[in-house]
Amino acid sequence: MFVTIVTDCVDENARGRQLSRAGAYFSCPATLVGIHNDLEAAGNLIDVLDAGEGGEGIVLVNVAPRNGDGKKWPNGTPFGFFYYKRTLVLASVDGLTLSLAKKLGIVSALQLFDITTVTAHWKQRGRVSDEIKNRIDSTQFRSFEFLPRAALAIYEGGSLPATEFLINAIPDAPKALWWVDNFGNCKTTLLKEEINTASPVETSFGNFAFSPYLKDVPERQYGIVVGSSGIGERRFLEIVVQGGNAAQKFNLASGSVIM
Repeated sequence: MFVTIVTDCVDENARGRQLSRAGAYFSCPATLVGIHNDLEAAGNLIDVLDAGEGGEGIVLVNVAPRNGDGKKWPNGTPFGFFYYKRTLVLASVDGLTLSLAKKLGIVSALQLFDITTVTAHWKQRGRVSDEIKNRIDSTQFRSFEFLPRAALAIYEGGSLPATEFLINAIPDAPKALWWVDNFGNCKTTLLKEEINTASPVETSFGNFAFSPYLKDVPERQYGIVVGSSGIGERRFLEIVVQGGNAAQKFNLASGSVIM
């Protein structure tokens, strides 16, 4: 059994609260992956599912800003849930958070929550008090107050009111970078089958020769290789500099558009 939290709520106070609640609810240590945007969440969700190998586990994913497009929702983007084999995933559905799950065919549809409907369901069945219901309904920290409670209810075999939400409603992932690792290697949303490996790959910041493995890129040269991130046989391409830092060399960050 594993529990992993992928979230943009990453200050020490928020980390401690989320990890403590997950540990209390599921009686096992939890892991937290801190991210900055929905595209980082999309890639890290795939990598967590790959790491779990479809085993018994729970993944909680939250990227839910209240500003900008987030203002179209009453209190932030809704959450939904689905299973990847025996792994339960609960995630915010707005933006690009589930775009790579869509691209890789991880899920075709999920069950979408309306939080106030769920809390009314819990209140009717004596699962929460009026005080807790009101706190969940109005909280700015829904990934702490609502998400682990919903995961626990489903994990224990309960059913929650939800509506079907087709993955086709999620935007397609852009051709962009979703992560820069500590070596400066840049993980992209591209797969090998999307490029012509016999020709240099044209990007908005240069042309990159393809190599199957990092070791094949000449010393201090740059290239595009098949990286370790992804799931099954489908692995994302990475932009690298052999013995150097690709992110620094090309001034790249997560979200940088490739083409």
